[in-house]
Amino acid sequence: MKTKHILLSMLLATQFSLVAQLGEAVGESPWGPEDEIGRLNLMTDQSRFEILCQIASGKTYDLSVPYFVGMPSFDLLGDPGYQYWLTHTPRGTVVDNPNQLGVEMNSKVSYTGDAISMYTHMGTHIDALNHFGLAGKIWNGFTADVHLGDKGWKKTGAETIPPIIARGVLIDIKGLKGSMPENYRITTIDLQQALAKQGTTLKKGDVVLIRTGQAAHYKTANHYLDNYPGIGLEATRWLVEDREVMLLGADNLSFEAFPPERADNWVPVHTYLLAEKGVMFMEQLDLEALAQDGVYEFAFIAASLKLTGASGSPMRPLAIPIKTE
Repeated sequence: MKTKHILLSMLLATQFSLVAQLGEAVGESPWGPEDEIGRLNLMTDQSRFEILCQIASGKTYDLSVPYFVGMPSFDLLGDPGYQYWLTHTPRGTVVDNPNQLGVEMNSKVSYTGDAISMYTHMGTHIDALNHFGLAGKIWNGFTADVHLGDKGWKKTGAETIPPIIARGVLIDIKGLKGSMPENYRITTIDLQQALAKQGTTLKKGDVVLIRTGQAAHYKTANHYLDNYPGIGLEATRWLVEDREVMLLGADNLSFEAFPPERADNWVPVHTYLLAEKGVMFMEQLDLEALAQDGVYEFAFIAASLKLTGASGSPMRPLAIPIKTE
């Protein structure tokens, strides 16, 4: 996969230093020195209620991808893939008799149990604000020296992420551009043209989901991982600083495009969003059904697992169409 080779070369060649940050700096939260959720603070009980009141029908779109052995995963840096195994089977329970209830009972009561092991950043998931930092700090100035223990981060862990209910907007870049060159970097103009084509406008506090079309290849890992399009830093700045969105997401592996557009930062969009601006984002969404039905505005409802201290968590997001003007 060319994307892996490009990124590996970048990692080996780049010399990271504090001097090389070129003005990048961890942001201080406008919600105070103890803030751990960044721009998700834009949600209020009133804002949640308002979007729920706009729901137009019971039609519901599941935006998550399935987990399965062999699923796509970012394993370049040695992180584990998804593993599944059975801990109990109906026949095995009869043979092993683990509950000491005997053959007759275990033949009658069929028992299956299983377990999984996985990297927290695979499948449909959200990145917590501790996932990437700058110059030894993460969002709001928290540091590993003070706030990271042997069992995870004491600040900004995935357990702090609240349930998310907000206006969602799909920006269908695939629908606008069709086929894109390898490693295509989505621009501000792309976003603006797609919104104009859809007749959609963005509002402060929106959840913005970007469709590249990559989810169509999800069940074929080599295709899904290979030279996929992603957003660029300039377009991300427009969404965050000009449109004031609350949360971002995309249907590709890493949200941003590779190879990185800066020589001094191998994930400049990640650090800009998480460390500088306190904006979380989701990866590996399935946006195909939304695009097929032309649903561009919806109530976005999602919750992640409360994994204490973790840098990310699996997520099951839903989209329910709302009334549009």
